[in-house]
Amino acid sequence: MNSEIRQLQPTQLWNKFADLNAVPRPSKKEERVIAFIKNFGENLGLETLVDEVGNVIIKKPATKGMENRTTVVMQSHLDMVHQKNSDTDFDFDTQGVNMYVDGDWVRAKGTTLGADNGLGVATIMAILESTDIPHPAIEALFTIDEETGMTGAMGLKAGLLTGGILLNLDTEEDDEIGVGCAGGIDVTATRTYQEEETPEFKMGFSIVVKGLQGGHSGMQIHEGLGNANKIMNRLLFDGFENFGLRISEIDGGSLRNAIPRESHAIVAIDAIQEETFVTEINELAESIKTELKTMEPDLKIVVSKVEAPKNIMDLGVQEGFTRALYAAQNGVYRMSADIPNLVETSNNIAKVVVKEGNIHVGCLTRSSVESSKIDLANTLRATFELTGCEVEFSGDYPGWTPNMQSPILKVLSKIYKDMNGEEAHVAACHAGLECGILGQNYPDMDMISFGPNIKGAHSPDERAQISSAQKYWKFVLEILKQIPASI
Repeated sequence: MNSEIRQLQPTQLWNKFADLNAVPRPSKKEERVIAFIKNFGENLGLETLVDEVGNVIIKKPATKGMENRTTVVMQSHLDMVHQKNSDTDFDFDTQGVNMYVDGDWVRAKGTTLGADNGLGVATIMAILESTDIPHPAIEALFTIDEETGMTGAMGLKAGLLTGGILLNLDTEEDDEIGVGCAGGIDVTATRTYQEEETPEFKMGFSIVVKGLQGGHSGMQIHEGLGNANKIMNRLLFDGFENFGLRISEIDGGSLRNAIPRESHAIVAIDAIQEETFVTEINELAESIKTELKTMEPDLKIVVSKVEAPKNIMDLGVQEGFTRALYAAQNGVYRMSADIPNLVETSNNIAKVVVKEGNIHVGCLTRSSVESSKIDLANTLRATFELTGCEVEFSGDYPGWTPNMQSPILKVLSKIYKDMNGEEAHVAACHAGLECGILGQNYPDMDMISFGPNIKGAHSPDERAQISSAQKYWKFVLEILKQIPASI
């Protein structure tokens, strides 16, 4: 129950998070949450504006005695990834998130939690509403559409903000101070094909891949998690090679920034091959489950007989497409040579749809090195163009280059060590943060990122740690106290 969440400490933070999570806010459908935040600022009597793309800016003067400190931009994004389990009845367009406490964690029932980046938004709301928290002048920046294009950050014009320091609250490890991130580009392959009428001697089968963990396609791309689209293609490729399997439909994955958890295909095979086909595909399924058992213990591959489909893919197109999908890079492409254990470049084959004469493959390619990002994007382009697809690049956004001499980094590093008795982990991440984009119009702003522990982001296993939120809240309050004076 969300009432249980409101009793957690610090209550200021969790109450604002509960208020926010009552408002539907999927990416690209943020009208209600924009209005919610706008009304919040106006009801506090604070200067509030909504820019032309939908970002909300709320300005609060410094508390007494803090007037000479540098103005701080506190920034988080309003939208959340909408993912749910297949057996969960939930409408992200109309329903608020149903949360509950599980030990030291807050979770949602069968859906993403929205802690990414809702806990950041709630933090800023709590600071804006406070009457007893010392802070410099604050410009609260609530951006839109971070998860599916970063169009809010891209559309923010120069001159709307005057702050010299930006605190981005979108990092998901409470011992980490973020100083850089990967850029990204959407790679989309499409083509049409002629359907063939399924011959009478064919019989239909449904193949379902489910039970995978899914997760963040940047932060978790190196963990060895299963990709439902790659697993499905492996099954289809084997079925075609050995039994002449023909594809009627495929529907796998959803959002580009989420590792796909499920895929469903309808196929046809010769009726005479039924027994041997079922035996072999189940043997292959068991082999795949054995390969992935450590990371994906709940993986299920279900093969069942269904009515034969009316139509199937053109044979030549199917053969080329399944080979292209097999060859297409998924996962880590290159590790950083400069920063230990940092993924430099990767790709997520996020969505595969084949239906009614149309093929659609959606990927998200990430890299902290621009040339490597384009190299991998072109690798994917070449792979899919060889099979007759048209390939489009879109949603290109830059990375955030680390500045190890950042003045605010020195402030946060000292505060963290004083509070916790150990050094913070200063790092760049393989996720997309808005700092790199915001820095294009605000090049002199000193930027830093941090946040509480959030696990399983972009999946229904998303959870926020209660004890970590308490640690993080104290860190935020101390940072605001120690913001340096204006120069």
